[in-house]
Amino acid sequence: MSLFDRIMAAADVKRVMVAPGEALPGRSTPMPIPVEHRVLHRPLRGEIDGSGQFTPAGIGQWGDGLRAVVLAGGCFWGFEEIFWQLPGVFTTAVGYAGGYTPNPTYEEVCTARTGHTESVLVVYDPDVLTFERLLEVFYTAHDPTQEMRQGNDIGTQYRSAVFTFDEAEADQAAEAARRFEPVLAEAGYGPVTSEISLLSEAGDGQFYYAEDYHQQYLFTNPNGYRCHATTGLKFPAAG
Repeated sequence: MSLFDRIMAAADVKRVMVAPGEALPGRSTPMPIPVEHRVLHRPLRGEIDGSGQFTPAGIGQWGDGLRAVVLAGGCFWGFEEIFWQLPGVFTTAVGYAGGYTPNPTYEEVCTARTGHTESVLVVYDPDVLTFERLLEVFYTAHDPTQEMRQGNDIGTQYRSAVFTFDEAEADQAAEAARRFEPVLAEAGYGPVTSEISLLSEAGDGQFYYAEDYHQQYLFTNPNGYRCHATTGLKFPAAG
């Protein structure tokens, strides 16, 4: 087998979701994270609940008036940068979601044996930033038709996803995808392949914060890697 064939074979393996029973075991200890967002200067994790847990899903409580969603659109460095700049965003953090390995390391996620996709937690004020606007940015900031990849980044860790904490928002994300598909089809793209569900129904239902050095990576490394395999198409307004 040639080097090219070996590379392609390895890429094909990384596109296959690992079975829950075959995922890496991970660990019980969460990754340490910064006290505050390096750009927005707000917490990356909410408050504990009455039992001392960061519910729901490991992100904690954010108080009245704020909502949260977990979005995945390829390499999380550049994707997080897009969302922390939006007016109405309270905080963002990068992490891993949709898989089965508890508290994985970045290196483990890169093996495609955790089931996680690189994700961005977005906590926002819906009175300033609507969920519809968030979806517009999400669907146009990457190519949602590239299953298990974004550009040259290949593997299950780069799959597109919307993980919500509310059934109505999951339905809204699915409706927005259906609305975008005719526009994509007319331009020669395939159907939207984004994974859309409640976070509680995605993998083990948790958002695991990534290592400290990944948080707001492009603020501390402004010339770092950005992968935005966008379609360049206009997102249709809700009817």
